Amino acid sequence: MLQIDLWKRVLIWLVCAAGLMLALPNGFYTRVEQANDAAADIIAKGETPERLETAGQWPSFLPSGLVNLGLDLRGGAHLLAEVQVEDVYEARMDALWPEVRDALRPERSTVGTFRRQPGPADEIRLKLSKPEGMARALEVVRGLANPITTLTGVGANDIEVSAQGDILVVRLSEAEKIASDDRTVRQALEIVRRRIDEVGTREPTIQRQGADRILIQVPGIGSASELKEIIGTTAQLTFNPVVGRGSDPDAAPGIGNKVIPSLDEEGAYYTIEAAAVVTGEDLVDAQPSFDQNGRPAVTFRFNTSGARRFGDYTAENIGSPFAIVLDDEVVSAPVIQSHIPGGSGIITGNFTIEESTNLAVLLRAGALPAGLEFLEERTIGPELGQDSIDAGKVATAVAFIAVLVFMGLSYGLFGLFANVALILNIALIFGMLSLIGGTLTLPGIAGIVLTVGMAVDANVLIFERIREELKSGRGPAKAIDEGYSKALSAILDANITTFITAVILFAMGSGPVRGFAITLGLGIMTSVFTAIFVTRLMIIMWFERRRPKTIEV
Repeated sequence: MLQIDLWKRVLIWLVCAAGLMLALPNGFYTRVEQANDAAADIIAKGETPERLETAGQWPSFLPSGLVNLGLDLRGGAHLLAEVQVEDVYEARMDALWPEVRDALRPERSTVGTFRRQPGPADEIRLKLSKPEGMARALEVVRGLANPITTLTGVGANDIEVSAQGDILVVRLSEAEKIASDDRTVRQALEIVRRRIDEVGTREPTIQRQGADRILIQVPGIGSASELKEIIGTTAQLTFNPVVGRGSDPDAAPGIGNKVIPSLDEEGAYYTIEAAAVVTGEDLVDAQPSFDQNGRPAVTFRFNTSGARRFGDYTAENIGSPFAIVLDDEVVSAPVIQSHIPGGSGIITGNFTIEESTNLAVLLRAGALPAGLEFLEERTIGPELGQDSIDAGKVATAVAFIAVLVFMGLSYGLFGLFANVALILNIALIFGMLSLIGGTLTLPGIAGIVLTVGMAVDANVLIFERIREELKSGRGPAKAIDEGYSKALSAILDANITTFITAVILFAMGSGPVRGFAITLGLGIMTSVFTAIFVTRLMIIMWFERRRPKTIEV
């Protein structure tokens, strides 16, 4: 009847002890919230704006992770940036112009001389001296069109070529503009994320908002202007010769070389020449594509000076690997198969369409593709966060005390057992948040307050069932055993449906909604654990010691 195996008892108490140890640093350490000037000083030194100070010595072998505080609690910077996607159109046309010029030069006997005319940023306008050769010019330039690659396959062409009298017009197609806008925002999002992650800030919120806007919220940054400076930093993209490949990060690279890790190959390190053949400043574009066998690949293109250096190097090093390096990590190291003139090439491999798209995004992440116009700039001071924390503490304390008093008055000794489980429940929530590196926001505090009220629901169901069993004439041991057994299905049904709701909120929501969903979901798991296992174990241990003939619940 009332029996729990020794190994189960040990496991339950070990889980509780682990949760307490994980949660304890949050009370032992004092989190130092830096004011604007102090936060800027920490960032300048390359340190994380959030750090720990302690009045005593915390043993190094014990867990020391803390619950991160969100922007609404800790303060920081908030930016809403609009990506100027139109900036890319002119760059695309400028990069296409040499190809159009080189394609028409052999046709001068038919089309005559041609000169580029002023026009919109997304167009190339050429005036032909022999309008009668327009049909041939249209045919030649249309041959430069490339199909647009998307996750669903190949769509329309990227350019449209038409004639307006003696003017040949090359413009980006509407489909390409839509695809280009999406790529530009994704690229800007990737660059912003890499820049912010590089300075060691914790739990930033960086997400796309609408078609062409990016929301950036970073806790611990002293001011919005500092955040703008961080975002403005340019990623370092280089193309370097590969000397060798291995698994030892401390291998001697040799004079003029260096050892750097692979971006997506765990444990792989490349020895490359430190002097780059071409840098990301010379990269004009990189797009997902398909190779001659119809497999996903990535095409890239350099400007004139980069194309000349790249072409000379590939002609002299056929059969040698060539590393594409982003922020001192090898993105890819393809083997040069042939001379690559014209400043364009293709990277092949065992890519899926999504992987080739992501690789193209990484390759383009050398610099912001377009300007960012900051529509909103806000610096949230720590005072606002402290007010929120204080209000949250009061709300949690009121809820906590009210639940403790209610359970104690309603169920006596059994209510005290439930209260002990409730305290362990809160500790387990903070322990799990510390373990996963979760962020506590103001809605997250609301989730904890809600959890405090919900945590005793399972105990109420169990205790009421035990009362019913006692009224029906069951003995104490049988009543307790039946109470837990018969209430289990109702407890699981109620909490599983709530947990599903928390999962949906986390998956579909963002920012504050996710903060609420995290603490609610964790609270459901810990409350079920403490109600089904912890309180039952405490009651059984008490019953084994006292062996009461009657009990009151």
